[in-house]
Amino acid sequence: MTSYDGVADIGALYDAIPLYAARADVQFYAAEAARNGAGSAVLELGCGTGRVLLPLARAGHAVTGVDSSASMLARCRATLAKEQREVRERVTLHQADIRRLDVLKSGNGLGSEASFELAIAPFRVFQHLITVDDQLRCLESVRGHLAPRGRFVFDVFNPNFAMMTKDRSAEVEDTPEVAVGDGRFVRRTARVPNVHWVQQVSDIELIYYVRTGNRVERLVQSFPMRWYLASELEHLVTRAGFRVENIYGDLNRGPLRDDGPDIIIVAARTS
Repeated sequence: MTSYDGVADIGALYDAIPLYAARADVQFYAAEAARNGAGSAVLELGCGTGRVLLPLARAGHAVTGVDSSASMLARCRATLAKEQREVRERVTLHQADIRRLDVLKSGNGLGSEASFELAIAPFRVFQHLITVDDQLRCLESVRGHLAPRGRFVFDVFNPNFAMMTKDRSAEVEDTPEVAVGDGRFVRRTARVPNVHWVQQVSDIELIYYVRTGNRVERLVQSFPMRWYLASELEHLVTRAGFRVENIYGDLNRGPLRDDGPDIIIVAARTS
């Protein structure tokens, strides 16, 4: 069971968070898919509730979404069912481990031997891979699903060590109370109870306060999150058979900066 499946109805709570709805990565990844032309085949790792996947499918791309969470995929399927038929037919969903992908024979009219022109892992998905073995397994698995010269694009946060060295064990609100859309309301806080410097891992807790009338339920999602330096990522993807085309520091394709928010890797399969 993933950390997402440990929180009841996590997909609805996730979709209610304004920070996610406003995130500019949808436009970024749509532009990356558009580089391959209309109707290109996209593999999304960690597709969740379809926040990025659905806009890509609406834009005409054949999208295969992979996620390990049954709850998030259930929410994605429910949202997809409301889309027009041509959008629904462009999407295939798989519950799978991103370290052991086997989705080449999925639908989308690609054929049994088809490969993907683009694979993406938006919104820090790669940071859920804690060990080097897991990271390499994922990269090698993605490479095996890409067409020759196919690209893998993913983002992680650029570590802010001045912030990370502070005590962040107390809950801090990141989302004031908002409507879930089904009569409930949710407020969210976050905290970092532990940092493991040798492993480059932070223990994260996202705490959802779900209110139904006067009743409030406290739900905690706990998970480890790995952080990376750009040079480390460049080494990993090169070792796994990719060539780094670009490294960006934000979703506007700005240069990587010490104080920038993101590290975004655009890597092409070497053969």
